[in-house]
Amino acid sequence: MAKKIETKTDKKPAFSADELTALVEKFLAIEGPDEKSFRRLNGFIERYFAPTVVGLDNIPDEPTLFIGNHAMFGLDGMILMPTVYQQTGRFLRAMADNAWFQTSTGEKMASSGMVLGHPAVCSALMEAGHDLLVFPGGAGEANKTVEEKYSLVWRERTGFVRMAAQHGYNITPFGMVGPDDWWDHVIEGRDLLNSRPVKLLQKLGVIGDIRPDIVPPIPRGVFNTLLPKPERCFLAFGKPIEVPDCRKRSVSVAIQKSVRDQTAQSVESLVGDMLKMRARNKHREGAIRRLLTR
Repeated sequence: MAKKIETKTDKKPAFSADELTALVEKFLAIEGPDEKSFRRLNGFIERYFAPTVVGLDNIPDEPTLFIGNHAMFGLDGMILMPTVYQQTGRFLRAMADNAWFQTSTGEKMASSGMVLGHPAVCSALMEAGHDLLVFPGGAGEANKTVEEKYSLVWRERTGFVRMAAQHGYNITPFGMVGPDDWWDHVIEGRDLLNSRPVKLLQKLGVIGDIRPDIVPPIPRGVFNTLLPKPERCFLAFGKPIEVPDCRKRSVSVAIQKSVRDQTAQSVESLVGDMLKMRARNKHREGAIRRLLTR
């Protein structure tokens, strides 16, 4: 798994203290999903993506931090959250990129469990005893190239370990296969960002600088449309990873690295298991699903 060093900048915070406080209050006020919407979504998921779920008994009774691999466009949460709620009654809060909450979209999706991925938000939700969902790879992993499919692009991120350790949470790893195959890649995001039309528009001042990690590939789905291919999903939960309790004290670099690496290894193993399970069951797919996913 490739590792890159992240550098800190002096950029202005995306949200002021007052804005963060308002968002935290909004998130805490949401006690559960819209039942009707979740039932409709789950019905669609079961028909279109027909998920196979294993390891639900590994999810601990106490609040936990779910950590796993991220897929193209970050839509894997659309499978995970309603499925877990339907199977266990657990309402996961998915920590999302700042970009979502710089428009009205993020706040609209908060009722389905999306929350701002910020330490203050995470801390408040953990103190309130909520289940959280974090994809350490973030937008960069969601917009990875076809060659990076089903790989982890976590770089050196360990924030999720610090938050878990400082709030007495353990980690429940998971691996999901399917969403990375919903679309083919016509043009990779990095190639699109470096293309002549984009460079020209930037030179003319029509568009400004663009974060490389938020530029997705141009997709191609069923019959060359944007409709995702009905690729069956396979989701596995692993045994919880015990995180040293570091409440009221700092979390050492050694602990952060050890738990991060242990979590990554577990997620990669689960993804590998699900790839094997999918391969073993491929011959059982119906003719229509085989046609639409080839």
